[in-house]
Amino acid sequence: MGLISSYNLRSMIVRKGTAAMTAMGIAMVVAVFVMTLSIAQGFRSTLVASGQPDNVMVTRKSATSENVSAVLKPQVPILEAMPQVARGPDGQALVSPELVVIISLPRLTDNAPANVPLRGVGPKGFEVRNAVKMIAGRRFAPGAREINVGKQAVGRFKGLNLGDTVKFGNANWTIVGIFTADDASFESEVWGDVDLMMAAFQQRMAYQSATLKLTDPSAFESLQAAMAADPRLDLKAERERDYYEGQSATTSTLIRAFATFVTAILSIGAVFGAMNTMYAIVASRTREIGTLRALGFSRSAILFSFVVESVFLAVIGGLIGCLLAFPMHGFSTGTGQTQSFSEIAFNFRITPGIVLVGMTFAVVMGILGGLLPALRGARMPITSALREA
Repeated sequence: MGLISSYNLRSMIVRKGTAAMTAMGIAMVVAVFVMTLSIAQGFRSTLVASGQPDNVMVTRKSATSENVSAVLKPQVPILEAMPQVARGPDGQALVSPELVVIISLPRLTDNAPANVPLRGVGPKGFEVRNAVKMIAGRRFAPGAREINVGKQAVGRFKGLNLGDTVKFGNANWTIVGIFTADDASFESEVWGDVDLMMAAFQQRMAYQSATLKLTDPSAFESLQAAMAADPRLDLKAERERDYYEGQSATTSTLIRAFATFVTAILSIGAVFGAMNTMYAIVASRTREIGTLRALGFSRSAILFSFVVESVFLAVIGGLIGCLLAFPMHGFSTGTGQTQSFSEIAFNFRITPGIVLVGMTFAVVMGILGGLLPALRGARMPITSALREA
């Protein structure tokens, strides 16, 4: 088998034109597949990166996201008093009551209106989410109509540069700082003082959520039990990372389903292209096949050799496809998040796992494209093969 396979692979040099066309057809399919999967991976990674292992999201028990939740103001001091909650250098509990609303701003690219998430955070918000770092300006001052803007939001929406004034909630707010958050979804948000924002949007009775930092990640179960035992707290606690992973599930699934649908259509064409190439190769080499059979090589050896040739072409195509897709790694784009109805900016992420899936898909196309022509060649009678011109 190895002898015939090596002969077939060497003879591909003679048929380099048709081989190159087949490989490029598979390459284009793999490139589209890898790029689409990288969109889903980038979106999921951006949301999951928003969660820290020692942070907990507290929302109403029946809420599916913080946008439809409510944490009453009297419930916040109860959370702050729990022994599982970490405290800052000043001795105060690291709890940030928060409000999330949506404002409309025009995109830089097409001037079309887009939903931008606006987050009001408590005085301890930056300590609770300590991955947030200022890269320009300063943090907003509590009690002042000042806001900070995430790096991704600055690059996507108009009027969010340092020093600009933005109007929402019947008030003008001055941008005094721009921040990063380790590529988390917070970089697509606008942050300000939660109490001022609640007054601006006439929400006085309840926050939407509270984020707190644990003394240790292992204290999570103890916190859950303490909250469940307190009749004043009709609330649920989730690890922040689990919360954001759940928020990404629907959109990531839709993107992956789209990737599968598009790739399935394209792969049909690639498989038929590979099949036609292999049929042409078999037809042009019938005398060689007859000679090999006459020399004692088995049908299974010939079958195996043609499938190997097809898979080899597919692997070359898969590698080219991954290389074509790789320049998109890190490319910034955005999409709507179904739970919050807001636009989240994120980067394409091509991971080793996605490359492996793309290469596996290429090999499958190679097997499907080469199997039927290989069967035809292997089943060819010796006498009729030798009579072919």
